[in-house]
Amino acid sequence: MATATTTRSSPSVSKSNFQPLDDHLLVRPNDPEKSTASGLVIPDTVTDKPDQGTVLAVGPGRRSDHTGDRLPLDIAVGSTVMFAKFGGTEIRIDGEDLLILSAKQILATITENGQK
Repeated sequence: MATATTTRSSPSVSKSNFQPLDDHLLVRPNDPEKSTASGLVIPDTVTDKPDQGTVLAVGPGRRSDHTGDRLPLDIAVGSTVMFAKFGGTEIRIDGEDLLILSAKQILATITENGQK
């Protein structure tokens, strides 16, 4: 008896169709500085893991334990954030290394020239 096999193609993941759940964010880590202010080049083996990045996608927020209402995040797509150095889950989308972080792992937002 012959059995038919079907292959199910999984949807391809890209930044345009990736939506974090609850209070999670998708962040592109910023590249660390490759040279010092005086012009000395820093080799890759010595550079620290990045702790700043740009937010690419934001989840809808977690639900309140008491009311069940959504608690939206104060962080918007395009914001520059500072996060725990070894926090998050590393993933690869569209050939780019990205991080999925919980809102609790975001330490601060960074604004340029005092803008909000």
